[in-house]
Amino acid sequence: MVQLGAGTTDMTPSQLALKRQCEGRLLGLRVNRYSWWTHARELADYILPRRYKWLITPNQQSRGSPINNHILDSTGTLAARNLASGIMSGISSPTRPWFRLKIGRIDSTQTSPISLWLAECERLMMLIFQESNFYTALAVMYFDLVVFGTAVVLIYEDFENVIHCYNPCFGEYYLDVDGKYRPCIFYREFTMTVSQVVEQFGNDNCSPSVQSLYRDGGASLTRELVVAHAIEPNETPKKFGIPEHFKYREVYWEWGGSASPQGGSNYSYGFLRIRGYEESPAIPVRWDLVSNDAYGRSPAMDALPDIKQLQQEVRRKAQAIDKHVNPPMVADIQLKNQPASLLPGGVTYVSGMTTGKVGFAPVYTVQPELSAMTEDLNEVRERIKKIFFNDVLLTISQFETRSNVSATEIDARKAESLIMLGPVLERATDEGLKNFVERTFGIMSRVHGLLSTAPQEIAGQNMTLEFQSILSTAQRAAQSSGIERLFGMMGNLMGIDPAAADNVDIDYGLDKYSDLLGNDPKLIRSPAALADIRNRRAQQQQAQQQQEASMAAVQGAKVLADTPTGAGRNALQEMTGI
Repeated sequence: MVQLGAGTTDMTPSQLALKRQCEGRLLGLRVNRYSWWTHARELADYILPRRYKWLITPNQQSRGSPINNHILDSTGTLAARNLASGIMSGISSPTRPWFRLKIGRIDSTQTSPISLWLAECERLMMLIFQESNFYTALAVMYFDLVVFGTAVVLIYEDFENVIHCYNPCFGEYYLDVDGKYRPCIFYREFTMTVSQVVEQFGNDNCSPSVQSLYRDGGASLTRELVVAHAIEPNETPKKFGIPEHFKYREVYWEWGGSASPQGGSNYSYGFLRIRGYEESPAIPVRWDLVSNDAYGRSPAMDALPDIKQLQQEVRRKAQAIDKHVNPPMVADIQLKNQPASLLPGGVTYVSGMTTGKVGFAPVYTVQPELSAMTEDLNEVRERIKKIFFNDVLLTISQFETRSNVSATEIDARKAESLIMLGPVLERATDEGLKNFVERTFGIMSRVHGLLSTAPQEIAGQNMTLEFQSILSTAQRAAQSSGIERLFGMMGNLMGIDPAAADNVDIDYGLDKYSDLLGNDPKLIRSPAALADIRNRRAQQQQAQQQQEASMAAVQGAKVLADTPTGAGRNALQEMTGI
């Protein structure tokens, strides 16, 4: 990451071209996002209202207003939270290592110098994740992903903790994909106070209107303005004046002159910041995709009709109970303007009680079928939980009322349920976790003295990642059952025909089986060690066969020597002519 300079009223032609490019693209992305933006507002109203921005408007002072007026039953929010927590603990738990660095077939579990260096890199990276706000940002990202189908984490260098993460809300940012449908273009609008802008970007890089507000101090420091932000691939670097070795560029600028007391535009003013990066600081993650959509679809979108139905039925049930307990009343005309009490034990005095019936009576009687309402509500709640895969993540708790559950049945149910989450976990790993690790490792490698010098034998080689999450381990264990059944069938066939084992590569099968179960790679011997053991065994067998042949020859000679043929001779003398 290198800051390239910004904040001047005398923009160069390349900076002017870059600002026109960014502002034009932001307006285009705003149009493309409109349908997702309106749908996300409905999702936020009924599930997660605190993680959504409807309008980026400064100086509203309404952040503390109630925002969950649509939610009467929180089943949808709780089910979404359970799914997000399950994914968090399943594929990136803070309590256990969830990734492993590898170079070729060498990983951190072995004892070579390369393995020791990989183990040190893993230890430092896990320490950085623990000490920074990485896991907090990751939990927020999973919740956004479950509800909106799209989530973004920004990872920047930090002097104290090496990295620091930010979670933009849906409604702040815009995404677009490249020719390979990868979400590599990130724009956003957000509000910052004058003091925050000056502290983050420097007073010299701000516009004259912001500098004036900062000099005034006092209440002017809390005035908000809209800041625009763009991260995109560094295409045509010569045109925009950014060095070619940076794969991504980032710019900040004041949007629309929001800090100017007279309004207007700050278009003639330069950027707050221009930077180049080796890796993109913005890492978007999508739940489910259709064609070349930039934004993902979520289980919350599937559950939204059921959640709306649940809110409506809860409202109607409450109204029915209210009318049953406190129904609308009808009263005799004599009670008009007379003191009356409807409290338990209260007394209302009226005339005419001896000659006719005078008093209060319900307008109509409501007898709600509460048991039927409750049953239907529970049915809707269970349907919402299933849409959010709560039954997938809570496999064991489904057997609380049974005592004859076998491990085989539990494994079979896990294998069946994980099929539904498989594609999502793959995408979350490829778009999210893989890029998080690569971005963090890139920052670590540029911090002087943080990483030890890598061994010379791995210079120029690519490093790969292997994820060791609970869910991925369960998925691999489910795949191992196929190998187990194949080996069992082979054992049965060998009782009929021993040549049946020739059809199966047993060495590769054992290696693959152990890998799917997540065992230590050192548990299976290397091909070289295995070949050496088999060569020694073959030599020992050959020597034993030769020894047995020699002993048989000696025994045969002894028998011949003890067999007389007459004339003082034996059979051995007759055969050898001696």
